[in-house]
Amino acid sequence: MLFQTKLLRRLGVATLFIALGLFAKPASAAGGYYYQIKIYHFKDKVQEQTVDTYLKDYYLPTLHKMGFKNIGVFKTQESDTARRTYVFVPFKSWKALEGFGKKIAEAGDEATTGKDYINADSKTPPYTRTETIVLSAFSTRLEPKAPTLTGDRAARVYELRSYESPTEKYHYNKVKMFDSGETDLFDRINSNAVFYGSVVAGSHMPNLMYMTCYADMKDRDKHWEAFGAAPEWKALIAQDQYKNNVSKNEIVFLHPTEYSDF
Repeated sequence: MLFQTKLLRRLGVATLFIALGLFAKPASAAGGYYYQIKIYHFKDKVQEQTVDTYLKDYYLPTLHKMGFKNIGVFKTQESDTARRTYVFVPFKSWKALEGFGKKIAEAGDEATTGKDYINADSKTPPYTRTETIVLSAFSTRLEPKAPTLTGDRAARVYELRSYESPTEKYHYNKVKMFDSGETDLFDRINSNAVFYGSVVAGSHMPNLMYMTCYADMKDRDKHWEAFGAAPEWKALIAQDQYKNNVSKNEIVFLHPTEYSDF
């Protein structure tokens, strides 16, 4: 009887955790992608160059062989004193994401390139730290999309935005707002949206993130003026149901490396 009581108690706790989503894997919409954004932080140019060489000569070629596409590698603007490199990797399923980091690390044992990064000494690491963010694609935008821009690639501006919400409920309300018209508006004004995702693991939650792309900063400003003046946007922000669903927003301007897929 005592055993049964303890078992029921354990089952009750497990049921509660599952109901709260603490044991459940994040679930993207059917067929939706998961995204990983890895951010490298550097103390100097030596570290940055070591990571560049690794990403260009080993990491991207390895992922391409594994069937990955649309891998983005971006850097913060030269004027940004805190230099960072952002690596965007799309996964077709949660299963593809599981154990991904370990697979890449183990593959490095046989690598002929990127050795300065892979076998870096503890006294001379190739970065000061890394961050990893995992996102689940919006139900209305299930996969990433490469920009259709032409012209000077080096002048391109990739704008990465993060919208934090005061609670989980407000977060999903903001996602609903995107799904109810914001994403369509970005499409209409040709903002070259790369992805939209709800963060399922990261240091600033609850939040969503998305990335748009422009020919240059002047082009970026022009598009945002059009967005703010659009009747669709004015109609959305006038609705009481979407009030107060963003508590903080962050904007990071990035430019692509020469070896980035887009």
